[in-house]
Amino acid sequence: MKFLFTVITLALLPAALFAKQPNIILIYADDFGYTDTSGQGSDFYETPNLDQLQASGMRFTNGYAPCANCAPSRASLMTGLYTTRHKIYTVGNSDRGNAAKRKLVPVKNIEDLDAKFTTIPQALKAAGYATCHTGKWHVSQDPTKFGFDHNIGGNHTGTPRGGYFPPYKNPQLPDGPKGEHLPDRLSTDLNVWINEQHKAEKPFFAYMAFYSVHTPIQAREDLTAKYNKKKAGKHHTNAKYAAMVESMDLAIGKILDNLDKQGIADNTIVIFTSDNGPYGPASNAKPLRGTKGMFYEGGIRVPFFVRWPGKTKAGSSSDVPVHQVDLFPTLAQATGAKQPDTLDGQDISGLLAGQDLAKRDLFWHFPCYLQSYGKKGMEGAHDPEWRSSPCSVIRSGDWKLVLYFEDNSTELFNLKDDRSETKNLVKANPEKAAELLTKLKAWHKAADADIPTEPNPAFGQGKKKASEKK
Repeated sequence: MKFLFTVITLALLPAALFAKQPNIILIYADDFGYTDTSGQGSDFYETPNLDQLQASGMRFTNGYAPCANCAPSRASLMTGLYTTRHKIYTVGNSDRGNAAKRKLVPVKNIEDLDAKFTTIPQALKAAGYATCHTGKWHVSQDPTKFGFDHNIGGNHTGTPRGGYFPPYKNPQLPDGPKGEHLPDRLSTDLNVWINEQHKAEKPFFAYMAFYSVHTPIQAREDLTAKYNKKKAGKHHTNAKYAAMVESMDLAIGKILDNLDKQGIADNTIVIFTSDNGPYGPASNAKPLRGTKGMFYEGGIRVPFFVRWPGKTKAGSSSDVPVHQVDLFPTLAQATGAKQPDTLDGQDISGLLAGQDLAKRDLFWHFPCYLQSYGKKGMEGAHDPEWRSSPCSVIRSGDWKLVLYFEDNSTELFNLKDDRSETKNLVKANPEKAAELLTKLKAWHKAADADIPTEPNPAFGQGKKKASEKK
């Protein structure tokens, strides 16, 4: 009877578990823009390791972050859900900026991910994976409460408390020697953990969430000197920022090299992407419009590379729009992990293998205010007072519509013809605008979107002090 029970139990397990489960490394950069790699357009920043990763797998030219700033994107990445479901809409309070210029009372923000949501590491852990978080967590105090066995440096802080050099002032990351740079330290510690799992012959999921290249811009002196001597690029000119970019790239190179040394690169899925567009005062995503905090393409379209040995073809690319909420169902399919009943993403493993993906619409929702950068870094903003005012976005095929809740005005762009979003086609194509607006409003109801409608009594009453978090 015992033997019969064992056979029946094994028969009920997902078929994928009988094959060798792939290791997974999800590399998540912070404030890293679409053109911040040399392989995607920068003629100033140098990213040989990311360029090699791109060349060895599939690049998505229309890969999207879930939001235009960090905490919401991270919560959506981990849960496979749009921001409307977990309600982490922004960083900190939702009423940022000059109160006298806010026409609406924004929806209140939630800062901690609710434990009711299932995360990628929880699903993978249940499927037999060892799980590790490294770097920036930002959606609760303790990532180990959300499925991670091991935590290297992650807490609720959105920026390095002590900066990029010791002392780090991070209770989850002991200080290293003088001169150590944070990205290098994080990659070193992660490699130690990876090697331990390999030795134990256990499949692993590593979430390498760099703090780079979020402010403060604290770069290595040697790399800064290198870029100070280099000719400025067409759009990128900041030597310290360039040094920060290269420092992260070098750390990524250490991780990829370690996979080769351990002989496990051929059984490891490596994904690279970013939480939002670049920090406006230091960089940009040109020719894309806008930067971090804006819902134009420069704020939400990000690098998106996947190397999946045996699945992706080296040097391949896809212009099919994909979203980071797609990663949860895709990784669940790859590993045999059980998925939650509700996920907003789609399994894109077929797309990675060169197959078609059924057409679908993508959405973003931001019922909050995000103050401007000031005099520098606001090029491309809808309103120079805000990086974002309350808005909602739909991308449907080549078309994109933005709805602004303050006055219910809309913008319509054809991204195939106008990737810089310079021509608002609402008047020229009212039928398409109406079609997308109808779809967007239907999604609001289906996705439990909070819509701000209450007038702000402080509007027009004079300047008020407000948070200026970045």
